[in-house]
Amino acid sequence: MLPEANTQEEWDALVLDEATMRPGVADLATRLGLAGASLTRYAAGSLPVYAVGEDHVLKLFPGVDAADAVVESRVLSHLQGRLPVRTPELHDCGTYENGWRYVLMGRLPGEDLSLAWPRSAEADRQRIVTEAGEALAALHALDPAPLADTLGPGDWNAFLARQRSGAVERQRSRKLPEEWTARIPDFLGCVHLPADPPRVLLHTELMRQHLVVDPQTWQLTGLFDFEPAMIGDPAYDLVAVGLFLTRGEPGLMGRFQKAYGAAFDPRLLLTYALLHVYSNFTWYFRELPEPPEPTWDSVAETWFGTV
Repeated sequence: MLPEANTQEEWDALVLDEATMRPGVADLATRLGLAGASLTRYAAGSLPVYAVGEDHVLKLFPGVDAADAVVESRVLSHLQGRLPVRTPELHDCGTYENGWRYVLMGRLPGEDLSLAWPRSAEADRQRIVTEAGEALAALHALDPAPLADTLGPGDWNAFLARQRSGAVERQRSRKLPEEWTARIPDFLGCVHLPADPPRVLLHTELMRQHLVVDPQTWQLTGLFDFEPAMIGDPAYDLVAVGLFLTRGEPGLMGRFQKAYGAAFDPRLLLTYALLHVYSNFTWYFRELPEPPEPTWDSVAETWFGTV
């Protein structure tokens, strides 16, 4: 009942068309034994995700993103019960119609951290980032080998070389002012990436929007959204932490890294931010604290420093 969406253009035309999406989602829910359950679409996210009743979440992937459904289901299965914070329980996954795939998972208890954060006190935020750091350390301690046939990029150094070659144009396409883009090559040339870093399972988007919290105790109750998972350098995962979790709030990145159990050079993390697949510095400069000086080194300390 869902139309084909095998190109980005087809998907862009459909993604917000709830009149078309909902009948297909209801049909799929019925096929999965959840007929009659309420369907509530989550507002955030690039993919259609629905709460189905009180206990389930149904995530749909159009043909253009079908491979991501395989990643999500494989990673959820691999992680079940192995982290200090809950991850969604995988109930079912498979193909639907016209190239669509789905993942049916358990619903995590708690409130979206991005919504709860403004009400949190400093002590609450310290508790949250501590638990998040411990959770990421546990994720990185797992053997990623069972997922190597599904998760990219395969050749980590080749991936970084591709990202480096497109770093300037990537930011120009996102309307970053030339005063910043022109200095990207010099900054990247001054930061030496590890030649052979350990390869770990990366979440890649450890942010407030992908964490849930008990707003009474301010303890983390869940971590979700593993479709962008990769295997690579652990430092790459600290990019989203600095940009979307700690967000330049004094002391939080230091607390996170202490809980994680390792310290990272802010310039290294900024380099990975420039090489990240979703890098958008126009947005970052708009949303994050302004660096005291108009230099990349100042940006690194402001967003990824531990003081």
